[in-house]
Amino acid sequence: MVDPNRVKAFNKERLLDHQKHWGFLSESLNHKGIDVDKILNEIGDFQVAIPSWALGTGGTRFGRFPEGGEPSNLVNKIKDIGVLHTLNKSSGAVSLHIPWDIPKDFTAIKTLANELDIKFDAVNSNTFQDQTNNVHSYKFGSLSHIDPEVRKEAIQHNKEVIDHGVELGSKALTVWLADGSSFAGQHNFRGAFQRTLDSLKEIYDHLPSDWKLLIEYKPYEPNFYSMVIPDWGTSHLLASKLGDQASTLVDLGHHLPNTNVEQIVSLLMHINKLGGFHFNDSKYGDDDLTVGAIKPYQLFLIFCELVQGMRETLNPEPSWMIDASHNLKDPMEDLLQSVESIKIAYARALIVDYNQLKDAQAQNDVATSQSVLQDAFRTDVRPLVKEAIYQRGGALDSLAAYRDLNVRKKLIATRGLDSKSSGL
Repeated sequence: MVDPNRVKAFNKERLLDHQKHWGFLSESLNHKGIDVDKILNEIGDFQVAIPSWALGTGGTRFGRFPEGGEPSNLVNKIKDIGVLHTLNKSSGAVSLHIPWDIPKDFTAIKTLANELDIKFDAVNSNTFQDQTNNVHSYKFGSLSHIDPEVRKEAIQHNKEVIDHGVELGSKALTVWLADGSSFAGQHNFRGAFQRTLDSLKEIYDHLPSDWKLLIEYKPYEPNFYSMVIPDWGTSHLLASKLGDQASTLVDLGHHLPNTNVEQIVSLLMHINKLGGFHFNDSKYGDDDLTVGAIKPYQLFLIFCELVQGMRETLNPEPSWMIDASHNLKDPMEDLLQSVESIKIAYARALIVDYNQLKDAQAQNDVATSQSVLQDAFRTDVRPLVKEAIYQRGGALDSLAAYRDLNVRKKLIATRGLDSKSSGL
């Protein structure tokens, strides 16, 4: 779908203009004492996993409006991620959702991914939907269900997901539960929590020694009175009781309005319990919009905490992944935009003068503290991000290149207008 020579020709037409903007920015950053080469390497090394379910349209309960040419199997999903990675050099990992994307041939899938320079990030279990081969229903919960037979089936599913991940070379399992209640009195809070903990212990014991268990949380939806794991505190409590291999996963959309997500990130990294990060954006709730489309400043502030945490704590590098849905845009265009927004926020956070910030904080100089952050945020770092991609052989403008190369048109010609992706 992407001819490297076409990418080179695309870049050649834009190189002079890019060099002009990059020359100005690099001189400015050097003048501030910033190690530009170091930052270029950090941005270039940064990889964000693409979820296998995000290559198709979705994200609404009322209807889907497919673009055509969607990947109807895992092979084609991996190939589509290969297209993204070829263009932006930052999509070098895939996160599979089981059972939507169980490989039919593990060796063939690993070979294909390796050829495209794609690794397997965290694997995700699914107990929020009844599957065709289910004996029991998850209508009233899974790992927290009152019926031990339902819990047993949900536990076994998670163990099988781990086994699939081991075959692929993944190193983490993500667990998100839809378990909860929509009516007061529907279930006992303490009982549901304890059953969930007991179930997670069985799953945790199945983990290989070099794996992580990532526990996701969400305050509401699909249940609207209570969720068994409603917040980061409950997630952390479960992870702490399980052991060192368990940690919390933060999804940007899984917070009540105006929650200080950057503070949550900071505290979790302080205690070495931030295990993973799901990027998206929202206006009202779990909208799953393009990253940085609504709250770019919050995304920047979160990355400031991530950058400082990676430098100053012992927290292992989190698993980075996009978790968004797309119904109005071409999903691949949306993913290209999301990855770009993530890297822009990361680049801005990397150029913050943290020494000056700490000095201002030590003197209770509120105005300077604010100015230090906003100076970095207001810097147009797009040339920096583009240079990092260009040095790795990617496109200077991944979205424009995607359109210039007519990727969607080629996908439709190859797969047809009726081809639909599995997932939500």
